[in-house]
Amino acid sequence: MMVHMFTVGAFFTNCYVLSCEKTKQAIIIDPGFENHLEARKVFKCVDENALALKSLLNTHGHPDHTCGNVIVKEKFDLPVLIHEYDAPMFGESGKRVAEFFGIEMSSPKADVLLRDGDLVKFGVITLSVMHTPGHSRGSISLFGGKEVFSGDTLFSGSIGRTDFPESSELDMRLSLKRLARLPDHCVVYPGHGPTTTIGEERRSNPFLQWL
Repeated sequence: MMVHMFTVGAFFTNCYVLSCEKTKQAIIIDPGFENHLEARKVFKCVDENALALKSLLNTHGHPDHTCGNVIVKEKFDLPVLIHEYDAPMFGESGKRVAEFFGIEMSSPKADVLLRDGDLVKFGVITLSVMHTPGHSRGSISLFGGKEVFSGDTLFSGSIGRTDFPESSELDMRLSLKRLARLPDHCVVYPGHGPTTTIGEERRSNPFLQWL
């Protein structure tokens, strides 16, 4: 699997383009760009690598991860996937959430509602949906065997905030325990900040040591 990472938006969100090297099928995760100029560099990656996009996934419903959904949807007409618990953050109600974050754009409604254990496939690649609530009720991580896309659950040296509406410190602890069981070599691609590994976070992340 090829991983292209772009840092976008006012909150420096990590947007990912994942592609299957054999088939060129691909997905986009968390397009947090707030304008077409930022979107262009992501779309350029798609064009230059001749990728066939299959879907757009959101690790959770906060607008710094979803505000670019509308731009991607307009250009590629992709299905939007999110966990069922965060789907209410989209559509008309999502505009209020976006305003809370100071973001003008909000996402169109989701096309596919995800649950724990669902599989996301593109080419010969399969990602398993892990429901990892805490930062939001419907936060997910996407596990591919050698890598996990952790959204705003686990960061390098830190974790996502649990003081938002529908956040939960207890759920976050349980989700971190679940992620901590992944193999040490598993590369963590977070929603913000640099990549890391599960092993490194178990050794040095105070929030995992606190568990």
